[in-house]
Amino acid sequence: MLVMFGAVAVVMIVIIVTFGGDKPFQRFISLFLEEDVPEEHGRKTKNVEYSEPIQKKSSAPIVEMATLVRKSDDRLRVIESDGQVKLIDEYYELHFVTRKGQNIRIECSKEAYETIPFNQQGSLTYKRNKLVKFKYYEDTVYENI
Repeated sequence: MLVMFGAVAVVMIVIIVTFGGDKPFQRFISLFLEEDVPEEHGRKTKNVEYSEPIQKKSSAPIVEMATLVRKSDDRLRVIESDGQVKLIDEYYELHFVTRKGQNIRIECSKEAYETIPFNQQGSLTYKRNKLVKFKYYEDTVYENI
């Protein structure tokens, strides 16, 4: 009788580990196969490299040394029947790479978009993925808020 209860318990554990929610069998096996990576941004990771930084929850500006590698924009151009052209829903974005190799995409104004030169390294200050200022050797570009 005791052997039967033991066998039922083992079968139940195998069923729970195999068919339980969120792939518990894989989680159990991964304990033995994966190496832990040191904590990054306050949480443990498992051999995963994040290309974009995890934004801090505070509203304090973040300052990093970065290089501008790409610019992108999204504009809707509307042409009226009288020939007047309007730009609607303008969105400008700068893509930076930090010294640590992280890619950061920052929303900015048209003036900052046009002013900051490519491949320029400097001190990037941003708050919640919006540009505050970019200071480089020749100039400092402030965001018009």
